[in-house]
Amino acid sequence: MVWRSLVFIFYFFGAINLHGQHLGFRLTNGKKRVQIPIEVYNNLVIVPVVLNDALPLKFILDTGVRTAILTQKTFSDILNLTYSRRYTISGPGGNKLVDAYVTNNVTIDLPGVNGRGHAMLVLAEDYLELRNYLGTDVHGILGYELFSRFIVEIDYQKKLLTLMTPDRFRKRAKFQMIPMIIEDTKPYVFVPLVLKDGTTMEAKLLMDSGASHGLMLETTSDKRIKVPEKTVSSLLGRGLGGDIYGKVGRIKSLTLGTNILENVIANFPDPNSYTDSIKIGNIFRNGAIGGEVMSRFTIVFNFPKERLYFRKNSSFNNSFYYNLSGITIKAKGSALNIFEVTEVREESASQKGGILPGDQILSVNGIAAKNLDLNSVNGFFNSKPGRKIRLEISRKGERIKKEFLLQDQI
Repeated sequence: MVWRSLVFIFYFFGAINLHGQHLGFRLTNGKKRVQIPIEVYNNLVIVPVVLNDALPLKFILDTGVRTAILTQKTFSDILNLTYSRRYTISGPGGNKLVDAYVTNNVTIDLPGVNGRGHAMLVLAEDYLELRNYLGTDVHGILGYELFSRFIVEIDYQKKLLTLMTPDRFRKRAKFQMIPMIIEDTKPYVFVPLVLKDGTTMEAKLLMDSGASHGLMLETTSDKRIKVPEKTVSSLLGRGLGGDIYGKVGRIKSLTLGTNILENVIANFPDPNSYTDSIKIGNIFRNGAIGGEVMSRFTIVFNFPKERLYFRKNSSFNNSFYYNLSGITIKAKGSALNIFEVTEVREESASQKGGILPGDQILSVNGIAAKNLDLNSVNGFFNSKPGRKIRLEISRKGERIKKEFLLQDQI
């Protein structure tokens, strides 16, 4: 199971109203169904796209996003796109985070899929640092426009995305179905939970394919949701509203259909840590289900009929772990094979082992960093409690050897 170097929770607010021409996603050559190879990093689905028939890029597929987002203005400048408006995106306290621009009438193509007349939000700079924290080139985010047009199936194990027209869809054997409601372009389901103290509840949760966490619960949404006694404090993620801090603990179980997931890792964000609200207008939720849970299934989103279909895969019974090393790492360099420690959690295995922010990892258990990618490094760091990790690091030009045992703090 891949350790999450940073949990990306993308909540892009309805207050940013983007207007494009008629959204024109369609399957090419009259097809009713296409299959697209995908990449999966930190439980996030990455798809190939081509902008304006000229620029091949990679976008995250995110059910929590209303409109397409390009994370670096450099690429839209290459295409000589024009901008109709500029926004300043601010975090808590009104502090400016990044400027963003709106461009219209953009062509967004995927293999076998043609899209015309899209609006797109363009960030002035790579504030989210997706490529650095995922360890692969990622340039943007694609959301509701695709899900609203097609039945979307994500097979995390085969790394395959299937798009089909609604008239082509038929429920397949062994797939279960639960109702799903679409509110403000986002999909929600009602899911039975058993919290750590034994409290049972049915939670309204966003199905968020753009978040790599397993479960996020908001304590202010229901008095029954309480932070467990055994937790760690952590930076949970980053969105356009800024950094999200909170506690990480466990719940007893989450049930999806007849499938019961036990000892699920849950994030409990600090109430004032991010600007997204649990209630926008008449829309209310208790939290979100992310990729750490969704990747244990093949998931089918049927937005037109408001139904969610799923079938568990072979990773269903894998244990849930949260960052057993306590290290957050950023991949740097043109090849993304320079690994720098950006955070070390208090009382974690890595802190006890003498790792410091700023350390550069040269090797992991005898394997040179240049021969690894970020997914592989994080895989070592979140493999199982008790595993010995041997690191060679560079600190202020000095090569140092460190070792520690992975530890489950929750």
